Amino acid sequence: QVQLVESGGGLVQVGDSLRLSCAFAGPTFSAYSLGWFRQASGKDGELVAVISGFSGNTYYADSVKGRFTISRDNAKNTVYLQMNSLKPEDTSVYYCAAQLRPVPTTAPGAYGYWGQGTQVTVSS
Repeated sequence: QVQLVESGGGLVQVGDSLRLSCAFAGPTFSAYSLGWFRQASGKDGELVAVISGFSGNTYYADSVKGRFTISRDNAKNTVYLQMNSLKPEDTSVYYCAAQLRPVPTTAPGAYGYWGQGTQVTVSS
């Protein structure tokens, strides 16, 4: 059984930075690909970034490319999302998700494990 717990959300100003963390509880963390997704109020959810298991390859949505960085620490069973130059349109609930495959997919339905989400609000 895999459990994911996000932390690090909050209220920030435009241009600020924030780092989200997702603690993974379960076996063989390094075998899982991890993703960050977000869902703003009244809107569909969207992929933010994913990182593969063993190789650590990454993929980003165009809307966050160059501003956000996904990383993982296999020794700490944790995945991070460093968010810089935050904009009001980044305001969302951010979810961490995991899938047991070495090469991640971008489809939310392919992720079998999800955290409870953490709210990020960017105020102008």
